[in-house]
Amino acid sequence: MPAFDPVRDAALNSPITHSPSIARRATNLAVLLNSDPQEPRTPGSARPSSLSHLLLASDATYPPASSLPPTAPHAEVDKLGDPTTSFILAATPRTSQVMPPPSASAIPYNPRNRRTPAGSVLVPMTPQETEMYRNYRGVGTQLLISKRKRERSKSPDNRPQAKRHAGDVGKVVDHYNLRPEVGVKQRMGSPIIGLKNFNNWVKSVLITRFAHPVLASSPVSQSSGPGRGKVLDMGCGKGGDLTKWGKARIRELVGVDIAEVSVSQARERWRAMRNSCFDAAFAAIDCYAEPLSNAFPPARLAQPFDVVSLQFCMHYAFETSQKARCMLRNVSQYLRKGGVFLGTIPNADQLIERLDALPLSAADLSFGNSVYRIRFEDRQSRPLFGHRYHFFLRDAVEDVPEYIVDWDNFVGIAAEYSLHPIYKKEFHQIYAEHSEQEEFKELMVRMKVVEANGESAMDEDQWEAANIYIGFAFEKR
Repeated sequence: MPAFDPVRDAALNSPITHSPSIARRATNLAVLLNSDPQEPRTPGSARPSSLSHLLLASDATYPPASSLPPTAPHAEVDKLGDPTTSFILAATPRTSQVMPPPSASAIPYNPRNRRTPAGSVLVPMTPQETEMYRNYRGVGTQLLISKRKRERSKSPDNRPQAKRHAGDVGKVVDHYNLRPEVGVKQRMGSPIIGLKNFNNWVKSVLITRFAHPVLASSPVSQSSGPGRGKVLDMGCGKGGDLTKWGKARIRELVGVDIAEVSVSQARERWRAMRNSCFDAAFAAIDCYAEPLSNAFPPARLAQPFDVVSLQFCMHYAFETSQKARCMLRNVSQYLRKGGVFLGTIPNADQLIERLDALPLSAADLSFGNSVYRIRFEDRQSRPLFGHRYHFFLRDAVEDVPEYIVDWDNFVGIAAEYSLHPIYKKEFHQIYAEHSEQEEFKELMVRMKVVEANGESAMDEDQWEAANIYIGFAFEKR
């Protein structure tokens, strides 16, 4: 037998025979919590061992123990029937004396070395304290936060969160990300709607004249399936040209832009298009700083593009030579031979002429009208890359930094990537060349550039703003 077994020893040492000299009272928890149902329960006859007795007021009276029937050992039966625990249920001796109620200690509660005053214990905080501690960060919390490894958050479609961009790039991205997407009705109410319609007409002319023939002869068109050709829209923005490419009956479009919010809106616009008969893929990527292969799987880029389009955004690449070359590399690497590269950029020659026309004493190096304004920082320094100015266009662009695109410099670098110019005209020249052609004349009316009677929807200020741009087309050879 083991030398020490508290359960066994307690069971063996418990009295197993009734002894009149040993009076015991039940200590079973069930007895403490519940009076014996056979006992009469009156306010003055509560059992001394029940929980109700423990909760009675201090002036309660107790009946003498002699008035209660003696309790034999093991009188209270364990409801679980476990003989090993019967010693716990054994009755304990009763006394014939009345148990006095517990009395308060004569020694007052007055602990020494108190850290806080007695009145501060369990006192609720005031609303002011609650507000103060709501976002409180102590030294320890700040250290933990600084060392904590944060998991990269994901967007609803499991794409990584948008990258943070610094400098001018960050300003451009923030500007276009914060531009709200409005419905057709609100767009038609823009104060420069005539200018916007005219710019869209110019892009339609370029696409019809230079992209359509290339798309028609595309190797993609000669394979089975609907649609003809493949288009890369660099700087797709919110998808403003999706309808134009739909009318060109393309088979596939890849749209990229540095502003992730704009890309999401372009994707939703494509999904909502009626009779969307072409496939499309979109990605937020800086094509002036990284290759397209970082955003798309090889299968998406395996078939070369027939057309690459950069509308009103290529000038951002001329911040540095590295960005301009990265942009042209992305254009040329994924464009097939015989494919075309279309775009619209500010007319550098006109901007420099307007800058030189300002008085030599002028402190404000800006010019424009009620629709647009261009502000240079310096009139002396004129680098081929990084020649910055700030551009404002009413209801469109809010003082965003842009860069001069020197045409000769652009052509020289493009030739290194097998891209050669086949067309370059200012917007007013494009209008004069195509406005009387039947196809484009009718298009001007449909696009509300002019009314049916030939009246223009643009005022003089909008017309001046439109003519700071040129349209171009390059061919890959």
